[in-house]
Amino acid sequence: MPDRLLGHGCVKKKVLQLVPSFNQGGSERQALQLARLLQDDGTHDIRLACLNKGGILLDSDIGRRFVEIPEFPLNSFYDLNFFRQVRTFSGWLRANDIEVVQTHDFYTNIFGMIGSRIAGVRVRIAAKRETGMRTALQNFIERRAFRLASAVVVNSEAVRRSLLDSGVSKRKLQLVSNGIDMAQFNGYSRDRAAVLRELGLPAESEFRFVTIVANLREKVKNHEMFLRAAKRVAEEFPDSRFVAAGEGERMRLITEEAERLGIADRMFFIGRCTRIPELLDASAICVLTSDSEGFANSILEYMAAGKPVVATNVGGAAEAIVEGVTGFLVDANDDRAMAERIVTLLDQPALAERFGNVARERVAERFSIRRQLERTLELFEPGNGGGNYA
Repeated sequence: MPDRLLGHGCVKKKVLQLVPSFNQGGSERQALQLARLLQDDGTHDIRLACLNKGGILLDSDIGRRFVEIPEFPLNSFYDLNFFRQVRTFSGWLRANDIEVVQTHDFYTNIFGMIGSRIAGVRVRIAAKRETGMRTALQNFIERRAFRLASAVVVNSEAVRRSLLDSGVSKRKLQLVSNGIDMAQFNGYSRDRAAVLRELGLPAESEFRFVTIVANLREKVKNHEMFLRAAKRVAEEFPDSRFVAAGEGERMRLITEEAERLGIADRMFFIGRCTRIPELLDASAICVLTSDSEGFANSILEYMAAGKPVVATNVGGAAEAIVEGVTGFLVDANDDRAMAERIVTLLDQPALAERFGNVARERVAERFSIRRQLERTLELFEPGNGGGNYA
């Protein structure tokens, strides 16, 4: 990298990471993890800005690292405020001599690509992390934003293929897999029962927990499938219990569905969880029931924690999970197949343990934060990665 070669006296390139908010979503967590990695790397001057300062991820660490976090709040893409914010944003970019802008989701893609193009920022990196979650109009608008991008980061081959099919230029698409910090999942010496009690879960040793970590905002996460599978598993294993970690507007609907299915006494909706590694450490099996995904960060976290995974075969799930080696893949909405795979793992603890051990090794090898950092740094240089930097 040129900045590295110039030595200590060089002027560092100024790079802006534009995040949607500080809510505990997969895109937000990956974006903030990347911002930390880039800052620790030290070869660039990393700045952070957002569309909304709300959210639990705006913690003391982020606040200490980034003293100034400008906010550009949006109500809509179709009102005067949007154009005012774009003008303010582009002015801020020019005033701060920002040379690279990287965005991380649908909203920041559109706002960030327009604003950085107006400001004359040469390196503009957008991102696409999901499939099947946007309306036709939203997809149309986002593709227009991608035309303004120098490169578009995708986190799975499934997302790359989807964008190719939609007409996005192949030379712009750059695969940068999600990274996972293995140090967070190195196991815990604390008493399992104490951890469970602190998480609001029953501490009886005979209970085996089947856990899903997914927000309750989006219907696409399909918690209904999780509940139906749980009902089937509970009939085979009375000692099974089921945990849903995540918050959102669908919480009431899902808890009511658990009541209707007669499994409310076995379900634990723990809401927002800031202690995911400890929750996963206490779990026996982890699942994901999404109807569509890009590349679910939850799956990597499950695997990093050394847990066998049963997930729907959507998005990049098959790029992480090796069928019959680290876990099982089932069709979307097939709760019967999911229940059968969970029962297999509960019935064969040695198999579950073997899956989990191999899963952890696979994540450490293929989805390291070091690899994520290196690939991202390559994209900051004009001409690297095949991007169109005109």
